[in-house]
Amino acid sequence: MIAQRASDVADSITMAISATAQKMKKEGKPVFSFGAGEPDFDTPEDIKQAGIAAIQAGKTKYTAATGIIELKQAVIDKLKRDNGLDYSTAQIVISCGAKHSIFNLVMSIIDPGDEVIIPSPYWVSYPDQVNLCGGIPVFIETTQATAFKITPAQLRAAITSKTKLFILNSPSNPTGSVYSEGELRALAEVLVEKNILVMSDEIYEKLIYGQHAHVSIASFSQAIKDLTIVVNGVAKAYSMTGWRIGYAAAPLAIAKAMGTIQSHSTSNPTTPAQWASVVALNGNGVSVETMRIEFEKRKKVMVSLLNAIPGVKCLDPEGAFYTFPDISSFFGKTTPQGTLIQNSAQFCQALLDEAYVACIPGSGFGAEGFIRLSYATSMSDIKEGLDKLKLWLESLN
Repeated sequence: MIAQRASDVADSITMAISATAQKMKKEGKPVFSFGAGEPDFDTPEDIKQAGIAAIQAGKTKYTAATGIIELKQAVIDKLKRDNGLDYSTAQIVISCGAKHSIFNLVMSIIDPGDEVIIPSPYWVSYPDQVNLCGGIPVFIETTQATAFKITPAQLRAAITSKTKLFILNSPSNPTGSVYSEGELRALAEVLVEKNILVMSDEIYEKLIYGQHAHVSIASFSQAIKDLTIVVNGVAKAYSMTGWRIGYAAAPLAIAKAMGTIQSHSTSNPTTPAQWASVVALNGNGVSVETMRIEFEKRKKVMVSLLNAIPGVKCLDPEGAFYTFPDISSFFGKTTPQGTLIQNSAQFCQALLDEAYVACIPGSGFGAEGFIRLSYATSMSDIKEGLDKLKLWLESLN
């Protein structure tokens, strides 16, 4: 009864953990949730008012399937201003979130048997979207020692005659790693030499810390730009996760194919949300910087508290709003309620059940032995929640 493609993909583990934590909270349990992949800040007031104004002005009807011209122009202006990239409106596809943009892309270019190179750890939906199209995910393993980043040599070794696409995510979900300009240039050289398409997921570009900076791989030359599909959106930078607006900037033929696919699935993204996104992208960035500064403060506290726990090893993330600590030293231990921990999924389930602390197992990101914690939550919750985590870990034997 159920199509094979539906059986070939797994439920999003991040959504599942977050839903369970929310359910427990509604039941009155004191849950500290570090699972959310969204900012805890409200959408800025000027953006909200733009959405309200659009509704009141009757901007509630269908638009072109790939989005309104005004939003496409705002995307073009943003890409020129922030990334040094030039695109035409025909190369921009507005979609129902960056996830939707990625799905449109994979549907447009991946045939059964095509290989897609994905560095691991990876965002949970990358391999499943490839699987849905009959493609073959090819994983490149990384480690804490390399800051979870791949090398040009690893990329070159993974490329075969069947390779169609390389997926790049910087800043990274789940690790927070950011590729430097030099590292990206080296990867771009391999991609141009081998004529491999690259999908650059830049959804966290505004959330980078310290001396690190975001650079789009598409900006180095016309040759790499012609191979790059830039994916971004308003969800993370403007705390607009529920508005569901993402966008892609792509070579013309690919953009056209993505638009055609979208025209037969969702059609246009929600019209008032598109108008609100125009204001977001054309704004002065003050609210974005306010949020970024606060996230950096929380990051420092979370990393410090995690590394103060014996047996936990946590790199200092350079972007996004996640930490990705190694908790493998606790495998083989037993919890106070008698659960033998053998993997990260068991670790996270027992932690939620026994200590009311929610985080995401690394296995969902292709990295067994790790967990992901979001610091897109209050400073008080970070301190209290990690204190509970520490006490629970100390109780294992």
